[in-house]
Amino acid sequence: MRAITIDRYGGPEVAQLRSDVPVPAPAPGEVLVQVVCAGVNFMDVHTRQGKYRDSRTYPPRAPCTLGMEGAGVVLALGEGVTHLAVGDRVAWCIAWGSYAQYACVPAWQAARIPEAIGFDLAAAAMFQGCTAHYLVHDVARLAPGHSCLVHAGSGSIGQLLIQTAKRLGATVFATASTPHKRAVAAQRGADRTLAYEGFADAVRAATGGRGVDVVFDSLGKATLRESLRAARTRGLIVNYGNVSGSVSDLDPIELGEAGSLLLTRPRLADHMTDAATIQRRADAVFWAIAAGHLSVDLAEPCTLDDVQRVHARIEARAQVGKSVVWIDARDALARA
Repeated sequence: MRAITIDRYGGPEVAQLRSDVPVPAPAPGEVLVQVVCAGVNFMDVHTRQGKYRDSRTYPPRAPCTLGMEGAGVVLALGEGVTHLAVGDRVAWCIAWGSYAQYACVPAWQAARIPEAIGFDLAAAAMFQGCTAHYLVHDVARLAPGHSCLVHAGSGSIGQLLIQTAKRLGATVFATASTPHKRAVAAQRGADRTLAYEGFADAVRAATGGRGVDVVFDSLGKATLRESLRAARTRGLIVNYGNVSGSVSDLDPIELGEAGSLLLTRPRLADHMTDAATIQRRADAVFWAIAAGHLSVDLAEPCTLDDVQRVHARIEARAQVGKSVVWIDARDALARA
């Protein structure tokens, strides 16, 4: 089969398209899936770069097949799998190997896709949608009357955070680096959009000096300390990414000086620990999309041949605000 593999860490050039990879056989507890679509995420880029080589949460190590999110059709069941059947339409995330025509996925991580949702939307929404769901509902616990600040509001997860928070009745501030990106955040429902420069002062001024209840910070080094200033006394800082780099010199006393703040660094894997939870989150995301409450902006589909180029665009921040999916056109034609 065709697959994108890495045998070492590095830039986009280490992601190699191979056509001689054996079709895997499902181990006990796994399902073999014919991949129809796969999402392309920062986590795929970070895997390729080696940022997870020492992670205890995320298992992939080179050599491996890239791709931690996908959607497809179950072709075979491993021993002991009883809650799925051959022919089921499923989607998954944080299970690597989806940059391929076929993938073996732990059955407990595969969520059924409703008929109203296409494979492309399922592949693009699984990781980012479930991330927004747990951050808003489980970590921040937003409710009517709450306020929050969403950094990178035009990004894929940022857009979903804005929409989910607004649907719960929260007031949403959002940052983005350009007028165009701020317009995207506003279109998704942000009550006020801000440039990064001086964002903490702007939030304070807009809230009468109080600050917001929650800050969703996916950038890390470039924004985290200012995020502390944007939060209210006893507010919550949710640092769920480090796109701009890690903060390695934060003294806990700074949280006290900023108003007895709470700081958390959550990961999706710890909020997707069993099949029932995964299906519940996926159902909530898919229902919101089908009902028109959640919009996922898809980029143009590409193929396995385009992965290096797409990774380069993501690293250059050129793939703004869109969830990328690739479709193996020849495989799709064969199925048709």
